[in-house]
Amino acid sequence: MTGAYSLTFGGLLLTAGSAADRLGRRRVLLVGLSAFGLISLLAALVTTAGELIALRAALGVAAAMMAPITNSLVFRLFDDEALRMRAMTVMIVVGMSGFVLGPLLGGTALAHVGWEWLLVVNAPIALVAWLGVRFGVAADRREDLTDDRLDLPGAVLSTATIGLACYTLTSGIEHGWLSLATTGSALGAVLALVAFVRHERRTAQPMLDLDVFRSGTVRGAALAQVGTSIAMAAVMFSLVLHFQYAYGWSPVRAGLANLPIILTMLAASPVSEQLAKRLGHRTACLVGAGLLAASLAGLAVGVDHGYPAIAACMVVMTVGLRTVMTICAVALVSAAPENRTSLATSLNDTAQEVGTSVGTAVVGTLIAALVTASLPAGTWSSELVTSFFHGERVAFTALAVVVGVVAGLGAMTLTDSRSTDEHAPADA
Repeated sequence: MTGAYSLTFGGLLLTAGSAADRLGRRRVLLVGLSAFGLISLLAALVTTAGELIALRAALGVAAAMMAPITNSLVFRLFDDEALRMRAMTVMIVVGMSGFVLGPLLGGTALAHVGWEWLLVVNAPIALVAWLGVRFGVAADRREDLTDDRLDLPGAVLSTATIGLACYTLTSGIEHGWLSLATTGSALGAVLALVAFVRHERRTAQPMLDLDVFRSGTVRGAALAQVGTSIAMAAVMFSLVLHFQYAYGWSPVRAGLANLPIILTMLAASPVSEQLAKRLGHRTACLVGAGLLAASLAGLAVGVDHGYPAIAACMVVMTVGLRTVMTICAVALVSAAPENRTSLATSLNDTAQEVGTSVGTAVVGTLIAALVTASLPAGTWSSELVTSFFHGERVAFTALAVVVGVVAGLGAMTLTDSRSTDEHAPADA
């Protein structure tokens, strides 16, 4: 039920971004909001697990039509680069706050209403957003869009590549890394990727011009975004178990324990902007990558030293996240052609989706290998808690290295720009 949404969402990001650059960003966003709201209403009619899985998959399709386009509209609505940076910062803070508050609000709601309302409530929210976009955002200008036809084979192959790759990571935890489902999906992802690259190289009007990756800014920003999402997903996945089961906290209290992330997201905006302005994109992102690695290393030490130690690491991690995510999002989109901003934001979101899958897979696999393949519900024994803490120490130590290397390598290829202008030459 969870995977149905994430697979369609992640798999269709590039396709939706490509369509928006051709059909109109505002138009695609309005269609996506309409579909998301209407499909959410259908949750009230769901009676079987199969219907819920189909509903979640459809919601993922609609979400893919919204996520990348909202970011690309920032670059059309604001000509001033400082305002672009600020607007992107607001969007990232709101998005990450929702990511953290979701479990808290969802858990609270489930104590009073049925699960269906967690989906139905999206309908009025989508309506408000639709009205805001319809009357607050001007229609796209034809000159800001590309006239290339939609590359349908490329869309199918990219969807298969990303969807199968994400499923491989999920299947590895659930069915084992050598299972038929995991190895089959991994092989399918590789074959789809090879076919996608061959097609994009040969077609006259590719969905994704692979020459864009000759830009060090594009490569580096996407890679660094993978690193941030690995860190965020791994920490959130582990700490949910840590707070609710190892500590025995209620879902509401466990949700409140994540508030340092939201508060730091809000407070860190001036810090991230000043780092970019004073140090330049490359050095500022290296600092952010260092903070991410340091926070994970700190968690490896602090998981059995109580909540204050964990909260302090969450603060450090969030400053690193804010710095890398904001700079890389602006840098990646700014480095793309003006009529490809939706596709560029799709690359940004796809990198984060892949990182989320990797982070969850790493922690899930290590805990399964070091602790137990099946964590029991309810109160854990002291022996299981001790074993879980050991698994977390190993997992966070490994992640500190992985995230530091991935985000650091990505940051190294950015420019030394001290503004939000990151137009790197194609052969950089």
